[in-house]
Amino acid sequence: MRILLLVVYYLPSTMSSAKLMHDLAVEFRRQGHEPVVMAPDENIGSDCEVSVEDGIEVVRVRTGRIKSASRMLRAINEIRLSGTLWARGREYLDKKGVDLVVYYSPTIFFGGLVARLRSTYGCSSYLVLRDIFPKWALDAGVMREGLIYRYFRRKEIEQYDAADVIGVQSPANLSYFAEDPVLRSRRVEVLYNWTALEEKGIPVSHYREELGLKGKVVFFYGGNIGVAQDVDNIVKLAQGLRNEEEAHFLFVGDGSESGRLRSMISELGLSNMTLHGSVAQDEYLAMLSEFDVGLISLDGRLKTQNFPGKMLGYMYHSLPILASINPGNDLKGILERHGAGLVSVNGEDEVLRDNAIRLLRDDGLRRRMGLNGRRLLNETFSVEAAAGQILGHFSGHHSGTERSFIE
Repeated sequence: MRILLLVVYYLPSTMSSAKLMHDLAVEFRRQGHEPVVMAPDENIGSDCEVSVEDGIEVVRVRTGRIKSASRMLRAINEIRLSGTLWARGREYLDKKGVDLVVYYSPTIFFGGLVARLRSTYGCSSYLVLRDIFPKWALDAGVMREGLIYRYFRRKEIEQYDAADVIGVQSPANLSYFAEDPVLRSRRVEVLYNWTALEEKGIPVSHYREELGLKGKVVFFYGGNIGVAQDVDNIVKLAQGLRNEEEAHFLFVGDGSESGRLRSMISELGLSNMTLHGSVAQDEYLAMLSEFDVGLISLDGRLKTQNFPGKMLGYMYHSLPILASINPGNDLKGILERHGAGLVSVNGEDEVLRDNAIRLLRDDGLRRRMGLNGRRLLNETFSVEAAAGQILGHFSGHHSGTERSFIE
């Protein structure tokens, strides 16, 4: 099949979605299909540029700023995303055709494009849903019910309408659809996050020495630094561990809260916390191989559940996980069952601090939990299993108007 993968961020971005979709594209190719990745790019000079990367055709379409934009500008450019990708990428798509679209959320603005693709090429579609928006923004107090919320809600439903199947990342997410009369008729299943189980070309890391972290136990956070991640939660933890000389907190990434985080580090004089900007994907993986504990933080007001993609990188490199999550998140059960990390609910500041100190002071515990995490990754979160699950819904697909779906 000719499989079009739609994603907002693609390599060399360090956003977890970039690597997820790259690994999936490579696996589709390994299984004998013809994957093509299409992604917006604010830095290219022409409307549409095509390259071959790791054997995968990558179509980058010039759009307005998204990653580096303010929240308002990003929203405007994402609203235009479907129309821009269609207008500037259609010539390429017409030459190739599409049998299956696999699209990733966030963003919620691929729905219009996927509907056009289905109408034009008779293709099937699978939504990899990793962000239930605008619900989480409402829960976190970022958005209020009103005209803007209703607009985003309409776009959310539009992206679900464009999907033959929706893959959510956690069993708890199934209830979101089951309990909503507007959504309960959708075909929804749990599709866990995934990663390739063999990374190639990872350079030797030098960051521990470069950042002056020799002799430190480094609690590492990598990826998006946004509202849903509640950076204040980790700042409070770092403040509580000021007197633990071996402990250091390293953030690597960008996002809407990165500027505020940088200001807090400076204003509070947190010498035990460092914020480093985004790095290329291979550099990011090298960093992971060098540090000690993987950090996860989720805003306690969130009602929807997720397994952050960064968790997979932590487990691949056998990092134990220190997590502070929203109530009811399935992540607590799976990490504790497999002995892969220590988990508290956001707001349980003393529990989080005690968990951090346990990992800080017990090298043997870190090693055991790290190995347990790698074992969990191998058993549950392989890209081969994810690709097989997606493709298992679609068979006998030919280009044209005929589509086949297996219940």
